[in-house]
Amino acid sequence: MADMGQAARSIGKRVDRTFAFIDLSGFTAFMDSEGDGPSVDVIIGFRAVVRRVAGDRGVRVAKFLGDGAMLVGVEPEPLVETVVEIEACIDAAGSVLPLRAGIARGWVLLIEGEDHIGDAVNLASRLCDTAQPNEVLAPASMVSDLLVNTGHEDLGPHQINGFAEPIDLVRLVSPDTAR
Repeated sequence: MADMGQAARSIGKRVDRTFAFIDLSGFTAFMDSEGDGPSVDVIIGFRAVVRRVAGDRGVRVAKFLGDGAMLVGVEPEPLVETVVEIEACIDAAGSVLPLRAGIARGWVLLIEGEDHIGDAVNLASRLCDTAQPNEVLAPASMVSDLLVNTGHEDLGPHQINGFAEPIDLVRLVSPDTAR
């Protein structure tokens, strides 16, 4: 029988990636009150915006998750700007459901060239769960001079479920947006 460590090395490798989870806030209640037709319309509009903006910026839509999506980027700046633009587009379109998002970057295990496992994936997901409607959250460590099309507001340290130490967070916004 082959060594399990050798098998793991042959199907996975460590890569530095940036992840975002985005989600339409209140979708479950909306579907319950409005029904299937309007719910499908909202999802179709959401997915069209996500595909267009991500495609324009070279960001991969890893998967759609019902009323949400997981995005993956090799470089953080295009992914951050993609998420901020998607949120702005959803808001400007007058969507009945606002977007919320979480973004994180780090070294993760890439399995079979398509699945990512690690703290950065988990943190992005948990930050999306933590975000309020119209809010994009990220660790403060992601803020750089390269984010020329994105502003930020410091939120300070927050305890995030599953992480032992508090994480300094920022709210990412379009530079002309004052919330």
